[in-house]
Amino acid sequence: MRVARLQEIEPTAIAGVNWRPLRSTLGIRAFGINAYTAEPGEHVVEPHDESGGGAGRHEELYVVVTGRATFTCGGETVDAPAGTCVFLDDPSERREAVAEAPGTTVLAIGARVGEPYEISPWEYYFGGYRLRAQGRPDAELELLDEGLDHHPGHAAILYAKACALALAGEREAALDVLEAAAAADDRTRRWAAGDADLDAIRDDHRFPREETT
Repeated sequence: MRVARLQEIEPTAIAGVNWRPLRSTLGIRAFGINAYTAEPGEHVVEPHDESGGGAGRHEELYVVVTGRATFTCGGETVDAPAGTCVFLDDPSERREAVAEAPGTTVLAIGARVGEPYEISPWEYYFGGYRLRAQGRPDAELELLDEGLDHHPGHAAILYAKACALALAGEREAALDVLEAAAAADDRTRRWAAGDADLDAIRDDHRFPREETT
């Protein structure tokens, strides 16, 4: 048996939300489950759908554990006090939620229908950023490599690895990985343009840049 208390899982601020990695904390392998906490006016679920490149294409259930939130899903608004469950069976449906009360916490639970669970790509680069913030760069790279083992050539994981390598002073390796990320998804050129994590390699002629007209 494993036990975790949400308030004891330190949140990481990333992508506009405060993420508490419940799945990895408990070592859950059958489904995705994570918690998000926000203050009034902040997103407790970021605007997204489950069909994007970093998503798991899951059915998702959101459970408001504490506080109150306003969900907007597919253009429909739902007032969601504690105890409310919001279920989305369509991975392509846009969803977001904004906290309406202090300390609002929402659980997000999901998996693909009829398929063995696989950790979503986003969880690897979110987790890598969390490890970096904890001062654990070696663990960050190890997690990102694990993500690439499961999702070979994934642009966002490659991009996160390039950032980690650049910050670690691994110039050539960072450029190699960043080039691979740009080849996999041209949007990474735009991400790189303003990312201070890559400043150490920005002067190199191999640095992928946005095309200008």
